[in-house]
Amino acid sequence: MATAHSDRMSAGFTGHPVRIFSAVVGLVFLIVGILGFIPGVTTGYGQLGLWGPASEAYLLGIFQVSVLHNIVHLLFGVAGLAMARASRAAAVFLIGGGVVYLVLWLYGLFVGSESPANFVPLNSADNWLHLGLGIGMIALGIIGSLLEKTSA
Repeated sequence: MATAHSDRMSAGFTGHPVRIFSAVVGLVFLIVGILGFIPGVTTGYGQLGLWGPASEAYLLGIFQVSVLHNIVHLLFGVAGLAMARASRAAAVFLIGGGVVYLVLWLYGLFVGSESPANFVPLNSADNWLHLGLGIGMIALGIIGSLLEKTSA
């Protein structure tokens, strides 16, 4: 049985796909940020470094992470959820965040995983995930915005 509160919450997102996309992406980033601090989900947790290529911890045994990397995921998650409250802000989060991830992909490609400049840290799996995230977030921002305009 739906409550008045749940009816208001769902009504707030009805007809606002870009807001839904922002909230979902934000929630995923928040979950990933939390998982990066959980031993077992993050292999080599004892070697989780603050930042840089010396961190030998891997989320799901694949993606190199550090405390800084996990905090960035948490901040992106909070931003996505907060910005999902308004359609324009949600689109800015998705498209702007997508651009940030494309820049991070390029950075990871050119810096190299062993370089001291690899402060996040990033490995090859991270780089290709960042490419997918960048393209996906930009696409969701554009598609969600277009869907809102056609449903208005």
